[in-house]
Amino acid sequence: MSLPIPSSASVDARHETDHGVAVLTHCPLDTQAIIDSVADDGAGATAVFIGTTRNTFQGKIVTKLEYQAYSKLAIKTMSSILNRTSFHLHLQDVRGGGFTRMAIHHRLGTVPVGQPSIVIAVSAPHRKEAFEACEWALEQVKKEAQIWKREYYDGEKEEDAEWKANA
Repeated sequence: MSLPIPSSASVDARHETDHGVAVLTHCPLDTQAIIDSVADDGAGATAVFIGTTRNTFQGKIVTKLEYQAYSKLAIKTMSSILNRTSFHLHLQDVRGGGFTRMAIHHRLGTVPVGQPSIVIAVSAPHRKEAFEACEWALEQVKKEAQIWKREYYDGEKEEDAEWKANA
C-alpha cells in the first residue's frame, strides 16, 4: 500500500483543549516533560503509556518505524479523543469521576528502535480513572487518528516496506 496522503501533509501540529493537549511532532518525545505537563495538585494519580519502537515483529528484526499523518485532520481527531475521554469516563463512573489533565503526543517521521512513538499521560483524582483514561485514549488514537506506520526490517529493501494503518 502506498501512503494515502502526500508526505507534505504530515507536519507538526499542536492543539490545546480544556482537557489537555494533543501534539504531532517530528522531534523526539520528552517523556518527563509530557508527564510534567499534566501535573495538578488536585490529582492523586498520574498514569502514563509510552509506546516504543521494538526490535522485532512476527519473527523479523525491525530496524526502524516511520510515521506519517494527515496532520490537519489527525490533530482534530486527537483533540476530539481528549474531550470524549472525559465523557466516556463519566458514563462509566456513577460518581461522575474523570481526569484532571491529559496529554497525547505522537511522533512523526523516523522513530528508531527503543525510542517512543507515542506518549499519553493522564492525571486524575484517583488511579482507576487515570488508568482507564490512558488506555481508552490510546485505543481511540490507534483506531481513529489519521496516522500511518511503515515498518522497516533487516535484510529487506526499504522500498518493500508497506504503509499500514496505525491500528
